[in-house]
Amino acid sequence: MQEQTDSWKEGVCAVGPAESLKGARVLVTGASTGIGEQMAYHYARFGAQIVITARREKVLQQVAEKCLSLGAQKALYVAADMASESEPAQVVDFALEKLGGLDYLVLNHIGPSPFSMWTGDVDHIRWLMNVNFFSYIQMAWRGLAALEQSRGSLVIVSSLLGKMSSPFVAPYTSTKFALNGFFGSLQHELAMNKSNVSLSICTLGLIDTDSAMEKVKGVTNIPAYPSSDAALNIIITGATRQLDLFYPWFTYVVAASKDMFPSVTNFIIQNSYTYSP
Repeated sequence: MQEQTDSWKEGVCAVGPAESLKGARVLVTGASTGIGEQMAYHYARFGAQIVITARREKVLQQVAEKCLSLGAQKALYVAADMASESEPAQVVDFALEKLGGLDYLVLNHIGPSPFSMWTGDVDHIRWLMNVNFFSYIQMAWRGLAALEQSRGSLVIVSSLLGKMSSPFVAPYTSTKFALNGFFGSLQHELAMNKSNVSLSICTLGLIDTDSAMEKVKGVTNIPAYPSSDAALNIIITGATRQLDLFYPWFTYVVAASKDMFPSVTNFIIQNSYTYSP
């Protein structure tokens, strides 16, 4: 385990000082499973002070305990419903109170959504927008002043599906397009205002989280990439204040191909799934 930890530190050192993460005050959302959980563990290994949040308190407690065992200076948790009008902001307030400020605000959470043809459920899309989009805006606004003071980083975890559409995920895709649009605009505004805050938008391909693998099982042969590696790349992106991350690297090429070769790209997308009407 120590050798693995050292290799992670070397990876960060190659593009930025690992020491910048030691003692860093970090809030990670969607941290009970998947990419968020893996980010919590990576931050812990770097000796950060961490607040994690998700809906399930018992699972959060287990993740926080593991973070402490891995070397986190602090590991606190708060259960919250991101569909709530008030709880997203309360989570940021909790982190600011317990950590005395923020250096990294990493917004990663998503709500569950079916992997199927859309059947007209507008209420579900409205609910999912609250979780996947509006809560991000709430939390970003609540944390911006603290990040400005600390010269901190706001990290948005998005998806290739926020750059190009795909079947079976219309509600999810709509929320990710909204994220990319809003935070892409905010990147410009922060730069024009000469803000101290860096804003990174992370575009991910298919990642091998349990929830994602369950949805696509038997439906597609699109390769999935490891959540631990995706999580580390997201952390490096925030720590080095990069504007964008495309993980794996070819997601950039795939996104660009949509505009350059739309008919070909649509044909490939529609034929990459096993489907009979």
